[in-house]
Amino acid sequence: MDINFNKNEDHNKLLASDLRQRLTKVKQGGGQKSLEKHQAKGKMTARERIKYLLDDKKPSIEIGAFAGDGMYEEHGGCASGGVVVKIGYIKGKQCIVVANDATVKAGAWFPITAKKNLRAQEIAIENKLPIIYLVDSAGVYLPLQDEIFPDKEHFGRIFRNNAVMSSMGITQIAAVMGSCVAGGAYLPIMSDEALIVDKTGSIFLAGSYLVKAAIGETIDNETLGGATTHCEISGVTDYKAKDDQDALDKIKKIIDKIGDYDKAGFNRIKSIKPKENPDDIFGIIPRSRADQYDMVEIIKRLVDDSAFEQYKEGYGKTILTGYARIDGWAVGIVANQRKLVKTTKGEMQFGGVIYSDSADKATRFIANCNQKKIPLVFLQDVTGFMVGSKSEHGGIIKDGAKMVSAVSNSVVPKFTIIIGNSYGAGNYAMCGKAYDPRLIVAWPSAELAVMSGNSAAKVLLQIETASLKKKGERITPEVEKELYDRIKARYDEQISPYYAAARIWTDAIINPLDTRTWISMGIEAANHAPIDKAFNLGIIQV
Repeated sequence: MDINFNKNEDHNKLLASDLRQRLTKVKQGGGQKSLEKHQAKGKMTARERIKYLLDDKKPSIEIGAFAGDGMYEEHGGCASGGVVVKIGYIKGKQCIVVANDATVKAGAWFPITAKKNLRAQEIAIENKLPIIYLVDSAGVYLPLQDEIFPDKEHFGRIFRNNAVMSSMGITQIAAVMGSCVAGGAYLPIMSDEALIVDKTGSIFLAGSYLVKAAIGETIDNETLGGATTHCEISGVTDYKAKDDQDALDKIKKIIDKIGDYDKAGFNRIKSIKPKENPDDIFGIIPRSRADQYDMVEIIKRLVDDSAFEQYKEGYGKTILTGYARIDGWAVGIVANQRKLVKTTKGEMQFGGVIYSDSADKATRFIANCNQKKIPLVFLQDVTGFMVGSKSEHGGIIKDGAKMVSAVSNSVVPKFTIIIGNSYGAGNYAMCGKAYDPRLIVAWPSAELAVMSGNSAAKVLLQIETASLKKKGERITPEVEKELYDRIKARYDEQISPYYAAARIWTDAIINPLDTRTWISMGIEAANHAPIDKAFNLGIIQV
């Protein structure tokens, strides 16, 4: 291996180590004191509950671990959005589990909590996956109620989704393992079956203090809405559990008896590990987002037997398209080629840039995968579409529109991996979050923004210096450098994959070596939802 490979490897392994450390911190929830206080009540933590519920020897993936990261600091923070979401297996059946983390502000709902819960429900709806809610929440976080309560994608959408999933026949099971108050009380009761833990679980529209204030009635919370009340008097809940473990065991028994599901029928054979060493990925990905590399070498380390059958290999070379298998599943791959390539006319094209011919090729390939019912995997490292008079005269906007239309109207499941750059309209064409990928994840090397930090800082610097000059201020080279550094630092923070993950623009930041697991579990989830409509490109200029 050359020295550059070794330097890349050191850099990227440090990024992976930083990811592990950040995840370790996130998993502490509200902190050690909050965890101990929670456990002193005889309750398992959210993560302990999920671990006990999921099958030991099967893989699982966590959605939105970094939700809320760095946000709400003035309110004490909201680790992992105050809720843990995992896709895993219960008695061999793939499910999604949503568990309130009561160590974070007593499980109160921040705006990001609602967004994360809605994302979990969206995954369940798209893939027709059973969903289990482990409820332990104080309800809406009142200081931010205006950002969570009234809008379309706010708190109320959760219950609307409960009703929609019920009508779709998607299994929903809720276990009330702590507080469940006010509007939140509707979530477990709108599920198919509801359990409640004796002495620690409670459900009511208003707690004892509010009841006293509203109607003058004096009553304790246990009598008002505890397990005995709801299992023997109101009939609101279906099962009483003696403790957390008993509740989780009951859920396992319910899931174990669910019948088989209708399948989409995606092609799968026996999995084969890549021939090329996946660890090489750390040395291939360059330290700088501006440097070139061969995306084919990355693909060979992600796919079964390192076998990648390219479609239109000699045409539109800045996008790679082709067929492969990942953990046995047949996939169609659309990836940005990041090395400088030469056309048949002898012209050079920049890696990571989408040209008219590459957009045209990708459109045709996406249509082929839809016709053959092959899931699509997008590997993003894109700086955008080619600009300039030659591209404009050649119809780059038209060809780009065709590709965006194909991505938008695709009916097979799509999965997006942001490896490096994800800039501008390139993010859209390569199936960014707005284009409904079933799962979208980033590697630690990813950057998401309208443009790169350097480009954006230069543009913003021009705007700011022009404004200062209008005010009569003299801009010396030293002042200009200070302005540039400050602008770039602010912009660089916003293009970080952690900034995106905190806002759930991506589902996770993952170690590159976990990519095969994420895609395989994603396709398995999608296989629960048969495709019920045909691919139609719509009306576009040809």
